[in-house]
Amino acid sequence: MIEQTLARARAGDEDAFRELTDPYRRELQLHVYRIVGSTQDAEDLLQETLLAAWRGLEQFQGRASLRAWLYRIATNRSLDALRASRRRPEDLLRLTEVPAPTRRSEPIWLEPYPDVLLDGIPDDAPGPEARYEAKESVGLAFIVGLQHLPAQQRAVLVLRDVLGFRAAEVAAMLETTKPSVNSLLQRARAAFDSRLPAAGRERAPLPDSKAERDVVGSFADAFDAGDIDAVVALLTDDAWLTMPPEPFEYQGPTAIGAFLRDRDVKRGALLRLVPTRANGQPAFACYLPSAHDEIARPYGLVALTLAGDRISAITWFADSSVFPHFGLPRVLR
Repeated sequence: MIEQTLARARAGDEDAFRELTDPYRRELQLHVYRIVGSTQDAEDLLQETLLAAWRGLEQFQGRASLRAWLYRIATNRSLDALRASRRRPEDLLRLTEVPAPTRRSEPIWLEPYPDVLLDGIPDDAPGPEARYEAKESVGLAFIVGLQHLPAQQRAVLVLRDVLGFRAAEVAAMLETTKPSVNSLLQRARAAFDSRLPAAGRERAPLPDSKAERDVVGSFADAFDAGDIDAVVALLTDDAWLTMPPEPFEYQGPTAIGAFLRDRDVKRGALLRLVPTRANGQPAFACYLPSAHDEIARPYGLVALTLAGDRISAITWFADSSVFPHFGLPRVLR
């Protein structure tokens, strides 16, 4: 059956090509996002991948699966994009006067990924050699860890440990050798494991469970009221607040509380929240009311990492250009 569809696609039948590739679109887009860290770039690179596959369909000889062939194109397009990119995280830094941070990190380029784009990705997509479960490998802690790796190490770790491709398959995708892949993977694992939190996401309540709704609702009520003390009371003792690409990181209720109070004073108005989900985690789109009219405009997005009935991490994204990907309104009235 697939041979007939492939023959039709090679003869120029676009419907046949979509029949072949549509089952992989969502997982390919997520794969690209893991490597480049940008929701918007992932969408563009997915289109480039499919166009390259359409134009190069004659080159697909069937020695690997169609899925592996598409991943080969997507991976190399992503690596090419990283090499060619002139956009540096440092160019996006905005904050200058902030309370003393707990530590300064290396700026990284990162956008949140809408949960709506995770729909349709099969649970059994990873191969048998995968080391990470799907929910962990889309979480913010995981994605942040990836962005700190060199590009090729990042790609190899995703292909091997997230997707479960064999070393020989990855070597063919990257046009290198198995020993080279194994060496890259060994270095990537060592660097990556040192960054990934020891406590896994199994501590988080199930999505949309009563436990999750309770803590998320408490956060929203406190934030809406401008009650920083109530927000702080929801944090674990070792909670982190981060703001990629900003290098400032705050750990613990005292430091996080000081930062939030400082932002409230400088902002001069309470944010309005709209619930959403990003990277498999509860999140809120934040809108800032105007002093001149009754319209609240996009201001940023905050994602919460939960541990039991507490919040273990708050991740703030100041770039609101991703709002359309979440289906969020342009303004609130």
